[in-house]
Amino acid sequence: MALTPEQTAAVTSWVVAGDNLSTVQKKLIEQFKVSMTYRDVRFLVDDLNLALKDAAPKVDASDLTKATPTKPAAAAKNPAGPGADPADAADAADAADETFGSDPDDVPAGASSVTVSVDKVVLTPGALASGDVTFSDGVTAKWIVDNQGRPGFTKVSQPGYRPTPADGEAFMRELSAALQKRGF
Repeated sequence: MALTPEQTAAVTSWVVAGDNLSTVQKKLIEQFKVSMTYRDVRFLVDDLNLALKDAAPKVDASDLTKATPTKPAAAAKNPAGPGADPADAADAADAADETFGSDPDDVPAGASSVTVSVDKVVLTPGALASGDVTFSDGVTAKWIVDNQGRPGFTKVSQPGYRPTPADGEAFMRELSAALQKRGF
């Protein structure tokens, strides 16, 4: 759908002012009686070579699965550690793929240390990913993520065990990091 120069100028001013696609879509309907799908509005903004302003992402402080890593930048550049040969970085990255949470720098202050490992081959029917976890009190378990993305435990070394809230949060954080490294 072609817009008049007046309508195009209005869309441009809205986007420059920081309106998102949904707001632009509503304003087109309200002010010009032009009905466009969200996708059409997106294409319109692209055709006008306009860049949408992204609002600062709202961070929920109670959701620790979205916490930023506290690892120093130098360690991130060379996973084998500071002063190590960069040629060994690939080996260190492979080792990091296998176990998460064993480095004290990875655990935020006040959190427990939980290690999570991811199986290279998933043999559990209905599971997308699986692996092992060791909680801070030494209790071990097998975990899975099912076809709908829900984590769960299949075998726990201590019957009826429930991890502490800190261990539960640390497990989810480490599981998320482990699965992201694997491309999930």
